[in-house]
Amino acid sequence: MGTGILIFTAAFLVMSALFWSGFHLFQDQENPLRDRLDELQANSLVASSMAERRKAGGGFLNRFLYLLSLIPGLDDYLQETERELAQAGIRNKQALGRFVLGHVLFMLVMLGGMLYLQRDNPFSQKFGGMVAAFLLGWLLPNQVLHRLVARYRGKLQEALPDTVDLLGIVLGTGLALDQAMLRVSEEMQYIYPELAAEFYTVVMQVRAGQDRSRAFQQLVRRTGIEDIKSLSAMIVQSERFGTSLSQALKVYADALRTRRRLRAEAAVAKAGIKMLFPIVLFILPALFVITLVPGMLSVMRDLAGGIGPGR
Repeated sequence: MGTGILIFTAAFLVMSALFWSGFHLFQDQENPLRDRLDELQANSLVASSMAERRKAGGGFLNRFLYLLSLIPGLDDYLQETERELAQAGIRNKQALGRFVLGHVLFMLVMLGGMLYLQRDNPFSQKFGGMVAAFLLGWLLPNQVLHRLVARYRGKLQEALPDTVDLLGIVLGTGLALDQAMLRVSEEMQYIYPELAAEFYTVVMQVRAGQDRSRAFQQLVRRTGIEDIKSLSAMIVQSERFGTSLSQALKVYADALRTRRRLRAEAAVAKAGIKMLFPIVLFILPALFVITLVPGMLSVMRDLAGGIGPGR
């Protein structure tokens, strides 16, 4: 009785921590001005390693990340996870710590659940189950993060043609680039909030004193999309050489629409091949059962009826 209550209490606490991490992970706490000030302050100090910066930051999550970074090989994992969180649109200050904490708690839940389910099995089966639970606990959160990155990139990709076209129209009215991007972000925040937030971040970084080319480089690094890289290069080169940007953006928006149509046509062309495996595995067996089983049962009944009187 006491052991069951203890296990239930531990599972409840772990699930509560997981929900807390997930809730705070997806809260939007991005502040470009504060980030720029932190960057300027960091540049004025002596460069230090990532582990030292985490240690100096204080707080439970930062100390937790610092302890993990001391383990060989995990520092690269933390950097890659931080980059993927940024590419998924999750950029608040504690996002990395909350995700890693949730990842570790999920692995512990999987290992603890498997250990409890196989408590009466021999060591060989228990070891295999623990290895499977560890692999699932390690891979599933990473797959969820990869899926979030792909979904965020897809939203940016779909929003880019219309947003670039609107940016070219606004620039044609005589507004400066920063004012035009801010106006476009205000107009698009309810239709395409992801790309509107990215444009707003670039404008706020430039207003905070950052060089425009560097701000666009950070935009490319955050999103990881080739079309945004081309757009950033076009804007930077147009500003550097003093060429007209509105007409170039109009042509580029048409090219983006053409690419979007080609991607849609490619997805439609792949649909038939993708449907082949579900049809073979699920639909055809059910069809065979529906069409063949009644006839087979009728034949078997007739054979049984014909054999019976002869005996």
